[in-house]
Amino acid sequence: MNGLLVIDKSAGITSHDVVAIVRRASGERSIGHLGTLDPMATGVLPLLMGKYTRLAQFLGQSDKWYEGRIRFGYATDTFDAEGTPSSPPKPLTLTLEQLRRLAESFRGELDQVPPVYSAKKIQGVPAHKLARAGAEVAVKPARITIHDFQLLSLDAEEAAFTMHVSAGGYVRSVAQELGQLAGCGAHLSMLRRTRAGAFTLDHTISIDELKSLTPSGIEARLPHPRTLLPEMPSVTVDEQTAGRLRNGLQVNVPDFSHAPLIKIFTSPVDLLAIGRRVAGTLIQPTVVIG
Repeated sequence: MNGLLVIDKSAGITSHDVVAIVRRASGERSIGHLGTLDPMATGVLPLLMGKYTRLAQFLGQSDKWYEGRIRFGYATDTFDAEGTPSSPPKPLTLTLEQLRRLAESFRGELDQVPPVYSAKKIQGVPAHKLARAGAEVAVKPARITIHDFQLLSLDAEEAAFTMHVSAGGYVRSVAQELGQLAGCGAHLSMLRRTRAGAFTLDHTISIDELKSLTPSGIEARLPHPRTLLPEMPSVTVDEQTAGRLRNGLQVNVPDFSHAPLIKIFTSPVDLLAIGRRVAGTLIQPTVVIG
């Protein structure tokens, strides 16, 4: 089964658990997710299946959109509600407007230190595994961009927010650092991913719905291949040209746009390759799928 399936992940399971569930339901063994969601988090989790896992390099670096809540008053070792308190309780004394002014410092490009309890790999090992084994974990900062961060409301010591962040950004780290600026500590108490790249909650199916579908029913729910990577134009080639592409050779294709990358099909639905424009209509295949 080749395609992209978008799951509405439920709370209490890992992204790896979701992959295992989809493998059992679909019968497809080769599956990978695009951007880990923590067990506590819910929402949009795109999965590449079969030969489409080769598209991860083009889809994995998409921006993410979230909504959630930040609980002020104490920090935790995991930066979220699943962790152990790591600071003494202290009341929030700032107003919503004061917190909004603090939140402005997180917008734009910044170096962010990922949580120690995260999937960030250190010499090939996830940081959370090293931390739980009692090892000293030195996580390097990563350059990210927070395009938008809005505090919507404040109810007692919990603030509702929305965020638009580049790939690799950790919302938990923002909650932790905002709590430090507020002088009372804070952690992420709820998180829901509402969009990942071009995929929104409207594109998702729930875990319960997935389990009720047959493999053919799941395949029918996969987005049409031509809707994937919408920034790339699509062209269709004949079998002779397809053979050259499969052998890694440059070809001329009927595309007169200036897009640097294009999707190449052999039929309305059969994606053959992603090609890089060399010059004019001359294309070099970069990833061959079909």
